[in-house]
Amino acid sequence: MTIHKEGYPTLLFSFIALFLVNFVVKYFIPSVLPLFLFISLALYLFLVSFFRKPDRAVSQPDNHTLLSPCDGKVVVIEKVYEPEYLKEECLQVSIFMSPLNVHINWYPTDSNILYSKYHPGKYLAAWNPKASTENERTTVCYSVNSQKILLRQVAGALARRIVCYAKAGDNKKQGDEMGFIKFGSRVDLYLPLDTKLNINLGDKVTGNRTQIAII
Repeated sequence: MTIHKEGYPTLLFSFIALFLVNFVVKYFIPSVLPLFLFISLALYLFLVSFFRKPDRAVSQPDNHTLLSPCDGKVVVIEKVYEPEYLKEECLQVSIFMSPLNVHINWYPTDSNILYSKYHPGKYLAAWNPKASTENERTTVCYSVNSQKILLRQVAGALARRIVCYAKAGDNKKQGDEMGFIKFGSRVDLYLPLDTKLNINLGDKVTGNRTQIAII
């Protein structure tokens, strides 16, 4: 396990800031220095854990298996109308990512990227139904097996930066990194209505490991 590249600036800035805070505390209120050191260490270890990059290489790629694009908990399974790109009714699967989850997003199958667009927006709680259309988000649509699958990275109340590497025209392999969302957030999948899911509401899923569906 290593540190994701998106974490280096945050970890460096945080280390400098915490060092300066503890330096000031040592000289002005040394009696509380042990407490500040403990809090600083706990906070920094949390940040290191948040930006961890586990080895999730897909050992046996299968384009008929839709793997989970992220770690988290399935909070939505419902039929909805997708208005941005597909413009049709789809099966929506939403996965909530808590601050304790790995926050890397992966391509669930091989992907011929058709569309990728970033939208600035609000920072409603990630489980709010309006988050998919009102929060900061990035929408990516790709084709596989003559079907279109749309993924949406959605910022949450704590997330303040969405990173998406997808560009229209790119061709990606199952398990390649699609992006990263900093702090609490969610990923929405929009699938064909006849998709047979292998997961249920409330299930905990693991990116590049859990089979969401067979397509």
